[in-house]
Amino acid sequence: MIAWLRDLYEADTPEAHRFRYVLLGFDLLTVLFIVVTSFLPRTDLVEWLDVLFGLVILTDFLVRLAISRRPLRDLLHPATWADIAAIVSFLAPLVGEGAGFLRVLRTVRLLHTYQLLARLRVDSPWFRRNEEVILASVHLSVFVFVMTGIVYETQHATNPAIANYADALYFTVTALTTTGFGDITLPGTSGRLISVVIMILGVTLFFNLARALLQPTKVRFTCPSCGLMRHDPDAVHCKACGVLLNIPDEGQRF
Repeated sequence: MIAWLRDLYEADTPEAHRFRYVLLGFDLLTVLFIVVTSFLPRTDLVEWLDVLFGLVILTDFLVRLAISRRPLRDLLHPATWADIAAIVSFLAPLVGEGAGFLRVLRTVRLLHTYQLLARLRVDSPWFRRNEEVILASVHLSVFVFVMTGIVYETQHATNPAIANYADALYFTVTALTTTGFGDITLPGTSGRLISVVIMILGVTLFFNLARALLQPTKVRFTCPSCGLMRHDPDAVHCKACGVLLNIPDEGQRF
């Protein structure tokens, strides 16, 4: 059984590839569920869906731990702790607790799914052409959503300007872009520190996305001589070592 599960999670077979794409789809669905329910009142249906998502995530977590060849190292990985926090928060309705803030940590799994990058590069020419933009967008989106959750959970009980997730998102975006309209502020030392984190890290991620959008398009092709991986689409020679390249022209396939 362990060998079969390990094959599903790690093997290079069509069945394993389909299974991992299903897991990626579930991760995206989970994030979508978190975003949508952030703007909805807590009802019995939402609570039961929380439990359902939590049980699926818990099952996936236990299977990954069971098939791990180095479970202790995996337990110390930040993504593992994010999953544990998300599991606790999703299953919190079972013990009558809120723990809503911890649910946003599930978005960290989007970064953990980068193990699928190699597969996406093989399967999708569009992903290969836009990989840097996609990854920069994912980094920025995860950061914005996590910081929105932090702003909301730390402010909504004491700050009348933060009444819902939309207010928290508005403040996060205005702080990230350094627009600073001033109609919403975070009082106190903790509020100022949160604002500083949003501005410094957010601007960095924003400019990283802008760089990926504006820089000349590159293709990923490993030079057989020096190992340089990014080249101009029409490159004939490697600009680092001068060796002759043979970059496949994807346009010839269509």
